[in-house]
Amino acid sequence: MIRSMTGFGHGELQTQDRKFTVEIKSVNHRYFDVNIRLPRALNRFDSMIRSVLKEYIQRGKVDVYVTLEREASDQIRLTYHEDIARQYMQYLERMSETFSLPGDVSVSRLASFPEVMTLDTPPEDEDELWHELETAVREACVSFTEARQKEGDHLCEDLTGKLEGMLRDVTLVEERYPGVMEAYRERLREKLREVLEDSQIDENRVAAELVIYSDKVCTDEETVRLRSHINTMLNVLTEGGFVGRKLDFIAQEMNREANTILSKANDLETSNLAIGLKTEIEKVREQIQNIE
Repeated sequence: MIRSMTGFGHGELQTQDRKFTVEIKSVNHRYFDVNIRLPRALNRFDSMIRSVLKEYIQRGKVDVYVTLEREASDQIRLTYHEDIARQYMQYLERMSETFSLPGDVSVSRLASFPEVMTLDTPPEDEDELWHELETAVREACVSFTEARQKEGDHLCEDLTGKLEGMLRDVTLVEERYPGVMEAYRERLREKLREVLEDSQIDENRVAAELVIYSDKVCTDEETVRLRSHINTMLNVLTEGGFVGRKLDFIAQEMNREANTILSKANDLETSNLAIGLKTEIEKVREQIQNIE
């Protein structure tokens, strides 16, 4: 089973005191590139989340969004730090005298200064916090992986259809070769008759010319290799796994053989078949860019 590099996953965990929500989105990327957005209270778990993600994801540009909602608790206390407020006022009064500025600090303004008012929460059990967060992360990863696999099934179906069509075109190229050689033989004989003005043709000379021509237009090696590459790709798709890079390499080899077939083509039908093969190979390569 292959996986697409695009996908979305969602996971959440609700406890008595808090709720974790995790969303994962990804698009194509050559490597594993992850960006995690965390609440400040969870920043210390960044590397641990990355480790979990690597268990499920090999490639792709991945964005992870984590939110934490806390339930109201009697243990949360709002604390007023009078000594800090007094220091703010002392310095503000000194600035007012030094620069001849009016002292216009209101209570609400003073309360907004850092550390004058603080919201204090009791220390949390870090192991418990991570266990709950990890549960939500893994749930999102499972959902994310299922979405990628579902999309991968569609990609596999599409690629299989294209590859099977290419095998049929390779067979047509192979079947064209004897006819191309026979047509060339007849053209060669006709030219020799015109030149020699004689119906007696030296068959040895014809055979020698056919050998030279055959070396130029024979595509047996290319079609055998191209067929092998197509079958290899079909097998890789069937085996599944993280095969994106391998498939990309095979597609490059397929394109090389199709180019050679086109360069050797000496009749319109073979040329059209070779162009069709190159077009399908390019479509396959584009689809492969979506595979993990």
